Amino acid sequence: MSHQSMTSNLSFYISSVSPLSSPLPSIRRLSLRCRSSLPSHDMEAKPSQGLYPLHRCKTIHLVRHAQGVHNVEGEKNHEAYLSEDLFDAHLTPLGWQQVDNLHKHVKASGISNRIELVVVSPLLRTLQTAVGTFGGEGYKDGVNAPLLMTAGAGNSDRPAISSLNCPPFIAVESCREHLGVHPCDRRSNITKYRELFPAIDFSLIESDEDVLWKPNVREEDQGIAARGVKFFNWLSTRKEKEIAVVTHSGFLYHTLNSFGNDCDQSVKNEISSKFANCELRSVVLVDKCMNSSDPPVTNYPGKIPAGEDLPSDNQK
Repeated sequence: MSHQSMTSNLSFYISSVSPLSSPLPSIRRLSLRCRSSLPSHDMEAKPSQGLYPLHRCKTIHLVRHAQGVHNVEGEKNHEAYLSEDLFDAHLTPLGWQQVDNLHKHVKASGISNRIELVVVSPLLRTLQTAVGTFGGEGYKDGVNAPLLMTAGAGNSDRPAISSLNCPPFIAVESCREHLGVHPCDRRSNITKYRELFPAIDFSLIESDEDVLWKPNVREEDQGIAARGVKFFNWLSTRKEKEIAVVTHSGFLYHTLNSFGNDCDQSVKNEISSKFANCELRSVVLVDKCMNSSDPPVTNYPGKIPAGEDLPSDNQK
């Protein structure tokens, strides 16, 4: 499957509005295909714009997990990724500091108040990053809210995290890291995750055990890209308009490189460059093929009360 065919029904754009600005982001797009339609003296000065119905656009906040123990060991020796000691790798103490900093950012910027759903890859490091970033402050006795994370979950020294005043969290297998060979990318049983992360919804995961990870077969780059495009097609069908996705570097890099091919290279790079640990990048997802059936909520039909339209001023 070519990248062009995989992305025919969706587009990504970088939002040019800061998190503290208006909740209706302006969308900027520089299309190589459209440059030829501009006057010659303005070809480089006036970038083309994409214009889409608002109800067909979603804001997606993409997050790569914080530093995991596998990142540290793999940096020292790439062969370490083959070690069973790194099975379902957890966050390092530095990784948790990165999570704390990102948590402060999403609070200060107002992102956390706007997010309607958190989608997370069902691996320990992404689950920890998701609840630490978008979860409640901390568990308090007498507060009737299920825990997003139990105290000390995943070899951490962290206190319990409450789901109070938080958006729903849902785990989805299709945004996992490269499948196969590396034990750090093999997940634990869902039964265990439900004990550690009680408020996360794991109902979309069909198998308790990890049946997707194979010890001798590593998923190809094209395969993870195709899986990623299908994942974003699924996101476009969701009713939520602002969604956080906590996932992995390989998944993000290969999936996002499937988008932005009709953009100037600088915009393409903004979309698809590699993510640092615990980096957040906000994009606009545009549904061009009516995957979503949600009606527009801000449009107004006009002509109320009903009556015959009068000619416009420029009509003779």
